[in-house]
Amino acid sequence: MTDDEEFKHLNKEQFEITQLSMTEPAFSGEYDDFFEDGVYVDVVNGEILFSSEDKFDSGCGWPAFSKPISEDVITKNRDFSYGTTRVEVRSAKSNSHLGHVFNDGPGGSKRYCINSAALKFIPQNEVEDYIKKRKGSN
Repeated sequence: MTDDEEFKHLNKEQFEITQLSMTEPAFSGEYDDFFEDGVYVDVVNGEILFSSEDKFDSGCGWPAFSKPISEDVITKNRDFSYGTTRVEVRSAKSNSHLGHVFNDGPGGSKRYCINSAALKFIPQNEVEDYIKKRKGSN
């Protein structure tokens, strides 16, 4: 792993996915078949990235969202790995690898295919306190 303080709270899988751009095996992630109300935050820095309101069952084996909470919280980059051309999605503030975006969502919408290990779920009844706590620590 690393001695870098900002990554000490990550387990091996979270580090490999977010910092080394790895991918968890399909259908293995904690949030693939998880549909509780709340928000999904960047496991590295806690930035809110996605809402459960935009999550859908794509059958792809990873959590799928139709959009991020705001376009400002992500960046998109061309990814030519594995002999394909894809669009990688990264967290804007932590620069962590999250997954990829495709144009095959419901009705031709976007499908943000995101690694569970790159996310942490905050239940809806805790979101307000989570936001207050983050504002107080900034």
